[in-house]
Amino acid sequence: MPEVEKKLNDLGYQLPPPRTTMAGNFVPAVRTGNLVYLSGHGPSLPEGGFSHTGKLGGNLTVEDGYAAARQTMLNLLTSLKGEIGDLDKMKRVIKLLCMVNADADFRESPAVANGGSDLLVSIYGDAGRHARSAVGMAMLPGQMAVEIEMIVEVED
Repeated sequence: MPEVEKKLNDLGYQLPPPRTTMAGNFVPAVRTGNLVYLSGHGPSLPEGGFSHTGKLGGNLTVEDGYAAARQTMLNLLTSLKGEIGDLDKMKRVIKLLCMVNADADFRESPAVANGGSDLLVSIYGDAGRHARSAVGMAMLPGQMAVEIEMIVEVED
């Protein structure tokens, strides 16, 4: 078993199956040279729907948002694996854009985004540390709690 997937399993996580349908005319990931740009992903579940829907600061807590961001990161890693074949080929996480479905008064988007960031550091160590934006949004598709885009550097 590849090292990164073993670390995920040791932490109690498994990669979900790849997405089989897209909600538009785009792909989950695009590689150019040694960079992979991953489209916005949400906390979708293999059986359909999302792990968390609604608004942070409304019906969802920071803990709910953290869990949604972690699920979103697992989905991003599945798409990355689909693009590069083996998650051990990832050299560095460069940037995350974390969008949080939040009430106007919600101020803890960075704490929610930590659900994805912490998972990356848990499995990749320093190579998982990244630049990041964590912003509140008035709405996200399907009322999902979190949407994350990711840019990574991979082996040539």
